[in-house]
Amino acid sequence: MDALVNRYGILYNHVVALCRRYYKLFGKTASKFAVMGHMAKLRKRNKKWRELTQGMDAQAMQNVVERIDKSYNAFFRWVKNRNSKRFSPPKFKKVRKYKSFTLKQNGYKFDFSRGRVWLKGKWYGYFNSRAIQGKVKTVTIKRDSVGDFYIYVVTDYVKSEGVPQSGKSVGYDFGMKHFLTDNDGSTIDAPLFMQRHRKGQKKLHRALSRKRKGSRMWNKCKERLARFNRKVARQRDDFQWKLAREIVKKYDLICVEDLNMAAMARFRFGRKVGEYGFAGFVSKLEYLAAVTGKRVVKVGRYYPSSKRCSVCGWKYDGLTLKEREWTCQSCGTHHDRDVNAARNILSEGASSVGEGLSKTDSLRKEVAA
Repeated sequence: MDALVNRYGILYNHVVALCRRYYKLFGKTASKFAVMGHMAKLRKRNKKWRELTQGMDAQAMQNVVERIDKSYNAFFRWVKNRNSKRFSPPKFKKVRKYKSFTLKQNGYKFDFSRGRVWLKGKWYGYFNSRAIQGKVKTVTIKRDSVGDFYIYVVTDYVKSEGVPQSGKSVGYDFGMKHFLTDNDGSTIDAPLFMQRHRKGQKKLHRALSRKRKGSRMWNKCKERLARFNRKVARQRDDFQWKLAREIVKKYDLICVEDLNMAAMARFRFGRKVGEYGFAGFVSKLEYLAAVTGKRVVKVGRYYPSSKRCSVCGWKYDGLTLKEREWTCQSCGTHHDRDVNAARNILSEGASSVGEGLSKTDSLRKEVAA
C-alpha cells in the first residue's frame, strides 16, 4: 500500500509542475479537464508513465487533479479578495509524505460479514467498529505520520440525532487562563496533555537529534515521536468531542468568537494555543450542532467583547491584556473581563440570528431609560 500511495504522490507533483509550466507559458491556469486529457494521452503514449500508473485507478488519478484545481481556485479567490481566509497555491510534496488517494466507483469491495475490504486486487482486514449505513459513494485510503493506514468511507446516509430542544442559549469566551468561560461565570479548563508529557517529548527529541538523519535508528526514533504526538492528539480530540456533545445537549444556541488562532499562536501564545486547539473544538461543535438541529454562531473577531460593558454598552478603550477586572465609568458595574466578554458574545450572537432582545440588551435599555 505504501508503494501505491507514493505513486499518487509522484502524480501530484507532476500535475503541479505541469500547471506551473502552463501558467508561465500562457499566463493562465490550465483547466482540470485539459489536464485530465493530457494525463490520459500520456498514459497511452509514454511507456515509463504507463508502468508507473499500472494498478492506479483512473478516477483516483482524476481526483488528484481535482484537488489541485480546487486549491488553485481558492488561491485566486483570495488574491481577488484579500479580506477572506488566506490560501496558498499547491506546492510540491515529498512523495513519502503524500497521504491519501480517493476511490469513487471502482477499485474497492466490502465484505462486511468478515470485516474485509478489497482494494486494488488485495484483501485487507479492518476493525468493524460500527456498521456502514447507506450506499458507499467514495472510499479514501489515508496514511498518517506513523505509517498506519485508515479507510474513510462516505455514504449517502444522512445522520440525525434526536436531541430535545432546551430553549437555552450560551456565550463562551476563549481565554488563556481558562479554556472557556460562559456568560454565567462558569469556567471549563482543558487538560494540557502535551504539558503533562513534556519530559517524554523532550527525551524523544533528544534521542532523534543524536541519530544520523536517514539511518535505520533515526527512522525508528522518528516513528516513536510520531506515535507520541498521535497519542496526545487523540487524547485532545477525545476531550473535545465529549465536551462539545455535552454543550450541544444542554444549549440550543451557542455563541463563540471567530478568533484568528494563527495570529495568536505566532505573536503571543504559541504553545498554549496549540495545546487548547480551540479551532478544532469549534469545528466539532459546529458538526454536532448541525447533526442535532442546534445552532452555533460566530461573533466577528473585531467585535470588542472584552472592552464593552455588558450592562450599558460603554466601551473601555484603554483596557490592556493584564487587566482581568475593570469598572464601567458609565454605570459603575464591576466586571470580570472573561465573564463580561462572554455576555457580550451571547448578546451579539443572539441579536445577529434574530432571537430578539437578549437579557443584556434589556438591561441596557433599562439603564438608558
